[in-house]
Amino acid sequence: MTPLLRLRGIGHRFPGGVQALAGVSLEVMRGEVLCLLGASGCGKSTLLRIAAGLLEPAQGAVEWPGGRPPIGFVFQDATLMPWARALDNVALPLRIAGMPRAGRHARAAAALGALGLAGFERAFPAQLSGGMRMRVAIARALVTDPPLLLMDEPFAALDEITRWRLNDELLALRQARGTTIVFVTHSTAESAYLADRVAVLSPRPGRLSALLDFAPMARGRHARSEAPFAARLRAAGDALEAA
Repeated sequence: MTPLLRLRGIGHRFPGGVQALAGVSLEVMRGEVLCLLGASGCGKSTLLRIAAGLLEPAQGAVEWPGGRPPIGFVFQDATLMPWARALDNVALPLRIAGMPRAGRHARAAAALGALGLAGFERAFPAQLSGGMRMRVAIARALVTDPPLLLMDEPFAALDEITRWRLNDELLALRQARGTTIVFVTHSTAESAYLADRVAVLSPRPGRLSALLDFAPMARGRHARSEAPFAARLRAAGDALEAA
């Protein structure tokens, strides 16, 4: 299978002299959920921004074997416009692209509905909970229907129950749309639940320490108490400890 994205020998040093990444080579396959797992400061976010084209690597190359697709990006913070209603926040990429108002509002409303936010189209960010604001941010990233979604620890600041719920909603969206997802996390449990594969990065400078390829697993209410999840969690924990 031809990868969607290929990272070859990626290294990066910031102007202050901090070496964030060293020689990271990794492929992202179409339709998979790939988690980047590692301790804080290991270069996960830097690697994601390089993949998105938001940062130029100091060494190595970013390759798109089939051509660079449209990309959706979800940051750690929801980064919504506080003066704009949820509908207009989600419609922003379509507005920038020049889509007429009626069309972009219809698309934005459908995206909010897919994230369980029908009825909140006219709410301002300050009127929404943290989990709801993150849903708006995800809807904005998905409103253009990008084949690739890059997510930088989007659920890290949320309570555990909301985080689990959003994990399931993300997997449901992936199933419905066939979206390829690269998801940054420092949580072994989150990576064990979400991922088809987990790329474990070593402490700074980040290097690819392990690449875990998980067997398919059922998700849902009781999945985290069952043996397949426990096996995944143990493998991710062992790989992170050995990084």
